[in-house]
Amino acid sequence: MSESGIWELCGETAKANLKITPADIDGSPEGWSVTKTTMKAGLSAGVEVIEVNNGFQSLFILPSRGMGLWKIQSGELRVGWDSPVKHPVHPAFVDLKSRNKLGWLDGFNELVTRCGLTSNGPPGIDETAGAIESDLTLHGRIANLPATSVTFQLVETDGQTEFIVRGTVSEATLFGQHLELVSEYRTVLNSNEVTITDCVTNRSGRGAELQLLYHINIGSPILEKGSVWHAPLKRLTPRDARATEELDTYSTYREPTTGYAEEAFFCKPISDSDGFTPVLLTNASQTEAVSLDFDTTSLPCLTIWKNTQSLADGYCTGLEPGTNYPNFKAKERREGRVVKLAAGASWKTSMKLSVLTDSNKISSKLDQIAELQSQAELQVDRNLVKGISGDQ
Repeated sequence: MSESGIWELCGETAKANLKITPADIDGSPEGWSVTKTTMKAGLSAGVEVIEVNNGFQSLFILPSRGMGLWKIQSGELRVGWDSPVKHPVHPAFVDLKSRNKLGWLDGFNELVTRCGLTSNGPPGIDETAGAIESDLTLHGRIANLPATSVTFQLVETDGQTEFIVRGTVSEATLFGQHLELVSEYRTVLNSNEVTITDCVTNRSGRGAELQLLYHINIGSPILEKGSVWHAPLKRLTPRDARATEELDTYSTYREPTTGYAEEAFFCKPISDSDGFTPVLLTNASQTEAVSLDFDTTSLPCLTIWKNTQSLADGYCTGLEPGTNYPNFKAKERREGRVVKLAAGASWKTSMKLSVLTDSNKISSKLDQIAELQSQAELQVDRNLVKGISGDQ
C-alpha cells in the first residue's frame, strides 16, 4: 500500500476554494477530482462544500453542517430530496430554539443528516439530566456545528484507488458534555458506493450519554407512486396513532399528496453474520434504487419515516438507523437505549450507501433481504406498544 500526501480542505490555513486532480499526484489514474468551494449568497454564505468526483458519481459533503452529505449525483440521477429549504444553510442562520424548539428544520435539506450527539429526538425538558443539558431542541446540535478540520487523502490499496475525506466536529460546553465526532467518507474510483465511518469519543473527564440517528432522506425521482422499501425485520411497530392508520401499506409509497400527514415506523432488523443489515428503497419499476447497509451492533434501531406530502412541501422518505428510536430522550433512557460512554471511551459505527441502476444488482439485493427474512417471521404490531411507540 502506498499513500499520498494529505490535503487540508477546511481549517485555519485552508483555502476558500481548491481543486485537486490527477495532475497533482504522480501516477494517479485519470477521471477524478476533489473540489472545495465556499458558497457566498444568502443563507448559504460561508457554507463549505466538498465535491468528491470518483469518476462515476459525485458526493457533496458539507463540513459546515456537521459533515452531512448534501446529495449524490450519479450520472443523470440525483439522489437526495427537494426540501423547501433549497440550499445548504449556514448554522449561523439556524436558531435551534425558534419555532417552539423546532428551528432545526430551517436548515434541513441533506441526503444524510446526523441527529445527536447529546440527543436525537423531539424537543422538551429532560428533568433527569443536569440543568445545562436539560433543555432539548429537535434532533440535537451536531448537524449545525461546523467541522474544525477536514482533510483529503488518496490511497492505493490492492490495485484500487480510494478517496478519503475525514472531518472532526466537536460538541462541547463548559459544565456539560464534550463529545468529538470524527467522520470519514470513503469511495473507490468509478464506484457506485460510499462508506461512512463515524467515531464518537467522550473527551470529558466524566461519563457522558450519546444518541445518534442518521436521517437518510430520499425523494424523487427514486421515490414515486409505487416505490417500496425493503428490509429484513423481526418487528415493526407504529410510532404513534397516525402510523396505525396505514399499517397494511407500510412498505409502499403514495404519489405526492397535498396535506399528507407524516408517519413513522420503529423496526428491529435482522442482521447477517457480520452484524450488518440491508435496507433498500426501489422505484416502482425496480430499475433504480438506493441501498443502505449498516452495523446493527452499534445502530440496533431502524426508523422508517414516510413524508409523501406535495413536491413543493418536501416529498421524501427517511431510512434512519440509530442508537435508539427518536422518542424523547428521557423515555429512551428509561428503556435502556441511550449509549453511555465512560471518560475517554469511544463509540464507532459504519454504513455503506449504494446507488443502484442495474436491475440485476437490485434483484440480488432483494434476494439477500429475502434470505435474511426467512430466518424469522415478521411481527407487525397493530397497536401502539409500551416502551417502543412514542405515545406510550
